[in-house]
Amino acid sequence: MNKADCRKNGLKSEVREFNTHLDKIQSKVFHIYYKLLDRGEEISIENVRNYLTGKAKVRPKMILAIFREHNSKINQLIGKGFSKSTVTKYQTCYDHTVNFIRDKYGKKDLEIQKINYEFITEYEFWLKSKKSCAHNNVMKYLTNFKKIVLICVKNGWLATDPFSNYRMSRHNVNREALTELELERFAGKIHENESLNRVRDVFLFCCFTGLCYTDVYQLKSTHLIYGINREMWLVFNRGKTGAQCRIPLLPLPLKILKNYLQQPECQTSDRLLPVLSNQKTNLYLKQIAALCKIDKHLTFHLARHTFATTVTLTNGVPIESVSKMLGHTSMKTTQIYAKIVNKKISEDMNLPKAKLSTYVISGDLQSTFVEER
Repeated sequence: MNKADCRKNGLKSEVREFNTHLDKIQSKVFHIYYKLLDRGEEISIENVRNYLTGKAKVRPKMILAIFREHNSKINQLIGKGFSKSTVTKYQTCYDHTVNFIRDKYGKKDLEIQKINYEFITEYEFWLKSKKSCAHNNVMKYLTNFKKIVLICVKNGWLATDPFSNYRMSRHNVNREALTELELERFAGKIHENESLNRVRDVFLFCCFTGLCYTDVYQLKSTHLIYGINREMWLVFNRGKTGAQCRIPLLPLPLKILKNYLQQPECQTSDRLLPVLSNQKTNLYLKQIAALCKIDKHLTFHLARHTFATTVTLTNGVPIESVSKMLGHTSMKTTQIYAKIVNKKISEDMNLPKAKLSTYVISGDLQSTFVEER
């Protein structure tokens, strides 16, 4: 007996028949192994035995079922590493995937083996053509969907990653921000509607602190501390990334906080500011923009851009400090704002360039100037 492969030694007919029988079983086992792998089923001794004996029940893994399970789990982790907005994004992506599979394949769910390069490119086309989604939004949806696919790959349910040859690319977007003059106009406008004044104050607070809507909505008195300079700071963990933000309060946001300190609504809810729903806030911001004659698409997130550019970088705050206050986990994200500031500086210098264009350099001094790389 050969212990390495369990084959018998010898040339007798019964030995050859025994070894041939083992060869057939081995061939079947290999065939079952690849079948289990292809169908995304668990590879185990029990499953192999069931296929060999004809007791196996084929239960292919389905992409939407896996997606639902994923969303159910992260929904239970809201406040424990996941924010409500993140869960909402995955749910929106799931809804789009349901509709795409129904439109494209006429099915309620799809086996994960059908998720290939063609599926991804067709999904991209469907989001752009049927749902009229902008390119960057499509990339966000596909990034979320890719996480579900990678769950299948890491569990051994999918042999290869269908996204391996698919290129994720995002278009550069011009991030608008309020100028200093627009900020003054926005802050100086008093409205008859008290809700507009509240939205104005919360928006201004974020223009001078860099907070996004989710973070300012959840801001509590416990997030206020005395900093190393014995002045008030905001210290909290960002809901989106979990990164800690430490922001010294400038006079204007400090004044806004004091105005609402005794406000009953804030005291009852233990919130520092009376923040309305995101939808209502953005609706009121559009009204304020019209009243202040600000010709920009004013949304709440524009406050964060304004802090990064007009309030900090333009006024000489180092980009490392801005990145920390914004709670960015990568300096590359902050550098997007630095590019905007450089563009603004370049545009501002066009005026003196035009006025001073008549000046010339005498002699050969022109040749000493080297183009900046």
